[in-house]
Amino acid sequence: MSVPEPGRPAVTIEFCTQCNWMLRASWMASELLSTFGTELGSVTLVPGTGGVFRIDVDGHRIWERAADGGFPDAAELKRRIRDRAFPERGLGHAEAGRSTS
Repeated sequence: MSVPEPGRPAVTIEFCTQCNWMLRASWMASELLSTFGTELGSVTLVPGTGGVFRIDVDGHRIWERAADGGFPDAAELKRRIRDRAFPERGLGHAEAGRSTS
């Protein structure tokens, strides 16, 4: 098993098993890996309870279901990951139509 290189961002997705959100969490992990690939050090799924759905990058919260009002769509999640971990990187078609002002 390989160990992520230092300096590559670690993403953690904590999801509620009681709410059956594992499929949603794994889909989001797959989307992130499809977009960022080996630029990420890891994407970790963490089972939780009590309606939790949180996404952190290197310990910094970028999404919380309760605070942000539901779940992010793929484009919003990728934008938040990019803004936190790779601010100089573009997202291609995922940013199409977004205002830069």
